[in-house]
Amino acid sequence: MTPWRLEILATGPLATVQDRGRPGWAELGVPRSGAADGPALALANRLVGNAVDAAGVETTFGGLRVRARGPGARYVAVTGAPGAVTVDGVPAPFAAPLALGDGAVLELGPPASGLRSYLAVRGGLDVPPVLGSRATDLLSGLGPAPLRAGDTLPVGEPAAPFPGVDAAPCSAPPGEFALRVLPGPRDDWFPPAAVESLCAARWTATSDSNRVGIRLSGPELRRARDGELPAEGMVAGALQVPPNGQPVLFLADHPVTGGYPVIAVVLGADLPLAGQIPPGAAVRFRSARV
Repeated sequence: MTPWRLEILATGPLATVQDRGRPGWAELGVPRSGAADGPALALANRLVGNAVDAAGVETTFGGLRVRARGPGARYVAVTGAPGAVTVDGVPAPFAAPLALGDGAVLELGPPASGLRSYLAVRGGLDVPPVLGSRATDLLSGLGPAPLRAGDTLPVGEPAAPFPGVDAAPCSAPPGEFALRVLPGPRDDWFPPAAVESLCAARWTATSDSNRVGIRLSGPELRRARDGELPAEGMVAGALQVPPNGQPVLFLADHPVTGGYPVIAVVLGADLPLAGQIPPGAAVRFRSARV
C-alpha cells in the first residue's frame, strides 16, 4: 500500500519540520531547537490524536500549500498564529481537525496576528530523526533542510485513538508583546538601573530576526564595564547585549555559547509567546523578581 504523505506545493517565507527538539546535546554545541511555540504544536498534535512529541510543519507568515497523497483520508489541524485556512479553495476552520482526502490541497494564508502557525497530520511526519529529534535546526544544520516546493513528507501510521474533539479555544497573539524577565546573570556589567531601563523602554522587533533570535531596536543599553567577556553558556530567552547596546533575544535555535553579557533572561513560560513576535511588533519587558 502506498504510504500517506504530504507534497509541498509552496512554503511561504519559511517552513520547517519541528517537534519538541533535541535537549541534552549542548555539550556538543547543539541547541535544543524544536517548535518556537511549543504549546501551539502540542495543541495541533492533540487535535489529531498524535503523541505530544510528533513532528509537524512550522510556517512563518503563512503561504504554506500542501497536497495530501495516500489512501483514504487523514485528519490534520492548524494552530498557532491564526490565519485563513482553505481546503481546495473552500474556507476551513482553524484549530480544529480537518479531513483531507487524496489530492486535497490545504493552504494557509498570512496570520492576522503573530508569526508562526503549525500544521499537524495524524500519524506525524515520519522524516528520519537526528539525535532523537526530527526538528530542523537553522543554526547547526541538523535535521531536515527547510522545506521547498517539490518536497514530499512521509506520514507515519496513527498510534493512538482519535480524540473526537470538534475545535479548541485559543487566543490570538497580542499586538504588543509583554515578556517577564529575571535579571542577570551579567546585569553587573551594566549600570545599577539598567534592568529597570530595559523594562521601562518600548522595544521594536526588527526584520533582522529568525528562529535563532530577535534583534530589538530601542534606547541604547550602555555598559558599565569595558573589555571582553569570555564565552559562556547561553539559554533560550537570554537577552544578550552586543556593543551597540541593542539587545538580542535568543529563541529556539540559539547558539549554546556567547561572548556578550546577558542583562536578563525571559521566563521559560513566556518563550512560546516570544516565538510569535513578528518584525515591527512592540515588545516590553517586566521584572519577574519577587
